Amino acid sequence: MTSNVPGQVRVVLVDDQQLVRAGFRMVIDSQPDLTVVGEAGDGATAVDLLRRTPADVVLMDIRMPGTDGIAATAQVTALPEPPRVVVLTTFDLDEYVVAAIGAGASGFLLKDAPPEEMLDAVRTVHAGDSVIAASSTRRLLQHVAPMLRGSGGAGGTTQSDPGALAELTPREKEVLVQMAYGASNTEIAGQLFVSEATVKTHVGRVLAKTGSRDRVQAVVLAYRTGLVAPADLLRDAPA
Repeated sequence: MTSNVPGQVRVVLVDDQQLVRAGFRMVIDSQPDLTVVGEAGDGATAVDLLRRTPADVVLMDIRMPGTDGIAATAQVTALPEPPRVVVLTTFDLDEYVVAAIGAGASGFLLKDAPPEEMLDAVRTVHAGDSVIAASSTRRLLQHVAPMLRGSGGAGGTTQSDPGALAELTPREKEVLVQMAYGASNTEIAGQLFVSEATVKTHVGRVLAKTGSRDRVQAVVLAYRTGLVAPADLLRDAPA
């Protein structure tokens, strides 16, 4: 286990293949702002480790023996001070990724992604943003949205709970709708004719007011409360 320097992003690696973990560790520890603080070969060990080891980001394999990545993600994101979880998969949009997002993951990363993409994912999710590209977000939400409508999430929110969005201003709701379409901050700024800095401020307020850990969870909430319908993705989403 590595002792990290103050200010470094603390990463935990969870994968049943030791060679995969070794490769990720080598890349991550080569960066001055990142450090691996622990590893686990299965979900149960990962949850136990994260109860004892403060971490910022977890790279979590989905398919593992015993406690898989989906169950482990649900347990990890329920911890008192949970790290953000990025699930690792060999497919960009399969049923396991959908389930992991529902369990509280902040995004997904292909296991064969280039090292630079993996490093960018760790930094991006640590900053509270999505690790899912806009095009992938749209495809993911088209797949998962019907299951989200009316379903309870980690916070117990359902479609019959409009109060979850009650504190949002009309502009903040507009921003959340654009987020749900998979739009980036730059795209939202263009759609609403405001600066990107203003969009960032609105996104921050949306996350704070809805109690969302990050952008992905706010988008999930938009579908669960009925603010955005699955059909809206095809009708109104930006090109």
